[in-house]
Amino acid sequence: MEPFTTTALDVNNPATESAITSIRLGGAADVDRAVAAAKRAFAGFSIISKAERKAMLELIATILERRNNEIVEIISQDLGAPLAMAKSSQAPQGVAHFRQTIKAMEDFDFEYMQGTTRVMQEPIGVVAMITPWNWPFNQIAAKVAPALATGCTIILKPSELAPLNAILFAEVLDEAGVPPGVFNLVHGDGPTVGAALARHADVDMISFTGSTRAGISGAQMAAETVKRVHQELGGKSPNIILRSANLEEAVKAGVSRCFNNSGQSCNAPTRMLVPVEMLDAAMTFAAEAAADTIAGPPQDADTVIGPVISKAQFDKIDGMIRTAIDEGAQLVAGGAGRPEGLTTGYYVRPTVFAHVTNDMAIARDEVFGPVLAMIAYDSLEEAVEIANDTAYGLAAYIQGDPTEARLLSRKLRTGSVRINSPAWDGAAPFGGYKQSGNGREYGKFGLQEFTEVKAVIGYDS
Repeated sequence: MEPFTTTALDVNNPATESAITSIRLGGAADVDRAVAAAKRAFAGFSIISKAERKAMLELIATILERRNNEIVEIISQDLGAPLAMAKSSQAPQGVAHFRQTIKAMEDFDFEYMQGTTRVMQEPIGVVAMITPWNWPFNQIAAKVAPALATGCTIILKPSELAPLNAILFAEVLDEAGVPPGVFNLVHGDGPTVGAALARHADVDMISFTGSTRAGISGAQMAAETVKRVHQELGGKSPNIILRSANLEEAVKAGVSRCFNNSGQSCNAPTRMLVPVEMLDAAMTFAAEAAADTIAGPPQDADTVIGPVISKAQFDKIDGMIRTAIDEGAQLVAGGAGRPEGLTTGYYVRPTVFAHVTNDMAIARDEVFGPVLAMIAYDSLEEAVEIANDTAYGLAAYIQGDPTEARLLSRKLRTGSVRINSPAWDGAAPFGGYKQSGNGREYGKFGLQEFTEVKAVIGYDS
């Protein structure tokens, strides 16, 4: 359906700085039309059986798998992600969310008896979803799959910086026979479409992934109609290297995880906490890992990280690197400006700072680029204090003896703790403490987010 507005926006490939295509941006009138369609569709869709919803999700997952190569190509163009990385993680994680949601549905009690009371977990209603550009397909699937599974209807506003994967996703849902009005896609920016969705009286819930600043603004607007607000926001995740760790392996794994996706992950381990007596050796290992992190065109086989998303993001990261140098952090690798030989594209040099203190901007502010801050600690008590001394609480990492790490994990104020670089777990609850947001995604936790609880008392009396 054609939007009411005529405003067009070029979609740029961050690796080439040139336009791939353009999209038409929606406005408040388009939001009204999409919300009305979702509201109409909710009456019928919310009461179809669990088996029907499960079959729908299985068909969507099957189509996504069939169109995997297209998804990989589009994500690489949208985001500038290396083809290998788009193929190994960006694209398959989207499918994995559907598969995990299907599995979670099998054991999820949408209705159960508690004494003489019938407890019903019913779909919350019309859900507005605002998704980011950094893991675009993953974040869309992580929200849409559980919303459909619970019987909600949806308006999706993807990031205008990486919108093409959302168009393909809409095509998949249409091919899978998702009923009209159940899923609606509206392109637009945050101040226009995002704000209209957050304020809309007929939107029952807003699920937002993005910056803490934008999340606060959206929550304030949503409060006008007392809708449910789910947020997955920023992070400044600590990575505690224990004295029991294999230092070289732990440091290099930490650098790799920090730089993955060009550092554009909200849960990236961007603060590496190292025992003070091991810092010099750790700096050497980190410099070696940074040197092995080749920034380059997405299609090159040797490329490890691609560009960051936009010139504005490049300028922000570059400014933060320069600020860190001015504040006295020791530059171990990388630095300001583009990597040598790359004059086009928003490429950032893989950068490592050491002798960082937790009051420096590089340790407190989310960079969202391939930049690591190394901080020395003496005792474990000091490490915990440093780790928790942040406005954020999305993730934490611990490398070393598992028994010691498990005990330490209980002291960290964060939504998840990863011990010794485990594999991604699509069933683990994902979300944060403090200014990293509220609510949880993935698996059964995602299903719970999109339901209201009704008690029918005296049902069996």
